[in-house]
Amino acid sequence: MIYGLILAGGKGSRLYPLSRANQPKQFLKVINNKSFLVNTVDRVKPLIDKDNIYVVTNKDYENKIKEELVEINKDNIFIEPANKETATCIGLSAVKLLKQDADAVMVVLPSDHYIQGEKQYTDTLCQAVEMANRRRCIVTLGIEPTRPETGYGYIEMGDRTSGNISTYRIARFTEKPNLEVAKDFMLKGTYLWNSGMFVFRADVILREIEKYLPKMHKPLMEIYKHIGEDDEEEVTKEQYDLIDGISIDFGVMQKTRKAYVIKCDFNWDDIGSFSALSRFLEIYRNNNISKNVYVEECENCSVFGGKNLVIGFGVKDLVIVDAGDVILVMDKNKDQEIKHLLNKLSDENEYKKFL
Repeated sequence: MIYGLILAGGKGSRLYPLSRANQPKQFLKVINNKSFLVNTVDRVKPLIDKDNIYVVTNKDYENKIKEELVEINKDNIFIEPANKETATCIGLSAVKLLKQDADAVMVVLPSDHYIQGEKQYTDTLCQAVEMANRRRCIVTLGIEPTRPETGYGYIEMGDRTSGNISTYRIARFTEKPNLEVAKDFMLKGTYLWNSGMFVFRADVILREIEKYLPKMHKPLMEIYKHIGEDDEEEVTKEQYDLIDGISIDFGVMQKTRKAYVIKCDFNWDDIGSFSALSRFLEIYRNNNISKNVYVEECENCSVFGGKNLVIGFGVKDLVIVDAGDVILVMDKNKDQEIKHLLNKLSDENEYKKFL
């Protein structure tokens, strides 16, 4: 059976101060007045029954997810004892789904994507599910680059294989390149953006974790033995403490020989930074602005207004964000560095209340 797994435990640090520890980006209502999380669930409903849609998160966001996703059974919310990167939360979810269904196929989706072209999206997932089942492989969805993006990972396409939608063996993964390398990738035309969306059988991904992350696999299988038992929560916490977290890309995808990529033909955006979020603002005289913003003699600025009127005058290449209690003014080139800024702020007690 097909199961949707929505990854919703991240803090969305690169969208601070719009995204906060208690209100991360998956709950922001930027598009169509629905949160990114709700939109993600709505998109997979034509393919996956709502009873088979699961969310993996942490304790801090459990109640918020229950409020947002009233149609989803509360037992379909998997709680991680700690944030240990995507390989760990996917592994935990895989053992839970495998316990109830030996033939479980997992459609793994981040909760912060924008997608336009929902029929093409559903058709692509259908092909991925069929491949994952028939070939016992790992399928990822790749996006044709439209710009030299340094905030995404890249996938090099290898040999073409069968499928109505263009599908390739994966030659290699490259994590977030610098600008010059990203430009080269675009010129070569053999690279796709790594969307972070995956399809695989639960048993297959666990075998790959066993092969490439044996120290993670052992605690996961110990958890598997106790699923449904009175001590499940206690054992999960104990075993999680033994795991060194790593992303699914670094831990498995860059090593596995079972990986394929489908070249997608729907519009996609990863709303992981202000440069991405800016693409949904109004364009005004070579600036991107929201409501409650006035700019004069400004160039290449992204301005996110709030309850206050934000005026930009004679500035360029800035991101300005009014989040009420916090105002961010940032060089656009620092878009990927907000996490480091937050780490410094968190070291100062006087600023912690703003995080």
